[in-house]
Amino acid sequence: MGKRLIVQRRGRGFGRYRSPAHQHLGEVRHPPTTGRGEIVEILHERGRIAPLARVRIGPIEHLQIAHDGATVGQQLSYGSGGEIAAGNTMELGSIPEGTMIYNIESQPGDGGKFVRSSGNAATVVSQGARTTILLPSGRFRDFHPRCRATIGLIAGGGHVEKPFAKSGKKFHAYTSRAKAYFKVRGVAMNPVSHPHGGGSHQHVGTQSSVGRNTPPGRKVGRLAPKRRPKTR
Repeated sequence: MGKRLIVQRRGRGFGRYRSPAHQHLGEVRHPPTTGRGEIVEILHERGRIAPLARVRIGPIEHLQIAHDGATVGQQLSYGSGGEIAAGNTMELGSIPEGTMIYNIESQPGDGGKFVRSSGNAATVVSQGARTTILLPSGRFRDFHPRCRATIGLIAGGGHVEKPFAKSGKKFHAYTSRAKAYFKVRGVAMNPVSHPHGGGSHQHVGTQSSVGRNTPPGRKVGRLAPKRRPKTR
């Protein structure tokens, strides 16, 4: 039967292409307060490779992306008066050049928008009226000096070295991240399994366009366009 293209279904964001927000632990952003905090727990969130750290700042608890080497009980500081150490959060204007940072705010106070995936970090290049940052993509971008960022490297960078071992684990990993799992092409199948299968080499073998009223089992490939009335 005819179906929408995968990119169209993914763009709609429904069903398997919707992130499991009901299983997210909460909002992950910079805290609205300053001071010193303590990591009370290291957590894993479904659909996110990088681990999260639950930090207690006085009576307030918040979630932040854990840095490489984070441990329970570690003391962190929030504000411009802190030291340059992994896990501390401060304004870009207070961070020296050459420092590795992550979770960078796009505008002061938005909580962090850039460099949030596991194993990544940006580098402070220069300071001035605007702070120039070298992003992991290799692009240079200028930020407001009052934008905040966390010092260090995001944890979880070694996940690519661990094999999945079997396809079922990759299927569940893709499901948790609302990504499309791999599908076998019709031309790679046997003729009893798909109308495009079989042959001495992989090719469709017949017209790839099918009529709109084609019965199930034959309705594969490109669907015929809908008839439209002629316009003068």
